[in-house]
Amino acid sequence: DVQLQASGGGSVQAGGSLRLSCVASGFTFDDYAIGWFRQVPGKEREGVSCFSSTDGRAYYEDSVKGRFTISSDNAKNTMYLQMNSLKPEDTAVYYCAVRRRFTVTPTKYDYWGQGTQVTVSS
Repeated sequence: DVQLQASGGGSVQAGGSLRLSCVASGFTFDDYAIGWFRQVPGKEREGVSCFSSTDGRAYYEDSVKGRFTISSDNAKNTMYLQMNSLKPEDTAVYYCAVRRRFTVTPTKYDYWGQGTQVTVSS
């Protein structure tokens, strides 16, 4: 069974940092593209950052470029999203996801974590 367990969300003030983690079981990151997505009530889920270690492709949504960094530790089967200089508009539920091939389209991802809430206050 493929499972993803996300954690690391919380409440911070604007300008603060959080690091989201997503531990995987049932597969290895070597063979998968990874992605972080976020969703706020009433809006569609959007891609925040995606990465494929197979070919090195990376994607960052424009508003997070230079502030967020996606990474993975294949030895720990864990993916991360380091979020710095957080803004109130980053407030959302964040999800990790994986699929075999790189894409930034949320609906094409096969496996999802349960989501972790990030709240940024001004």
